[in-house]
Amino acid sequence: MTLVSPSLLAADFLHLEREMEMINRSEADWLHLDVMDGSFVPNISFGFPVLEAVASVCRKPLDVHYMIERPERYIAQTARLGAMMMNVHQEATLHLHRTVEEIHAAGMKAGVTLNPSTPVSTLEDIIGDVDMVLLMSVNPGFGGQKFIENTIAKVKRLRRLIDESGSHALIEVDGGVQAQTAPRLVAAGVDVLVSGSYVFKAKEPEEVIRQLRNL
Repeated sequence: MTLVSPSLLAADFLHLEREMEMINRSEADWLHLDVMDGSFVPNISFGFPVLEAVASVCRKPLDVHYMIERPERYIAQTARLGAMMMNVHQEATLHLHRTVEEIHAAGMKAGVTLNPSTPVSTLEDIIGDVDMVLLMSVNPGFGGQKFIENTIAKVKRLRRLIDESGSHALIEVDGGVQAQTAPRLVAAGVDVLVSGSYVFKAKEPEEVIRQLRNL
């Protein structure tokens, strides 16, 4: 069964409590939280006040994705939230191995994210140490973008790297995940689907989540 991590970025922030009640009722496995700093990516999303509020009511494991410069500064604060996964960009972290070790030492799982133009080969020397690799299937910074087709081939390359190295890392994809792209991603080897607008803008979001999980 495919894991589903709805992205809070697409939620109705005016009625966030209602959105969280839907997530808690749903079959969603995790909740994906995109933190943007307006520097690493050209947008600002939300910070720790929102993260703390969500963490206080969310009954799903928190999948925190930092699209920020030097995310290692926030490892301890993220751990205090009770986050299950801390995801950092390979492109934003100078000493990636050290950061992964520090995330683990703080009691969280460590994810590494790759932008669309970053090849999976950059992870050859660390793939055995990470719990998950998140492939961006759009350029990070905004929701609702068009899916980048090369992602399918990239997932297959990453799946080979994981299998050949003996790593147990999961593959997660974020961006443009909807009815047409999700089955192709799962067929290519994806374990976790992040979906924002497709879930939160749906008339029956819980049903959409259920369908994604059953791919």
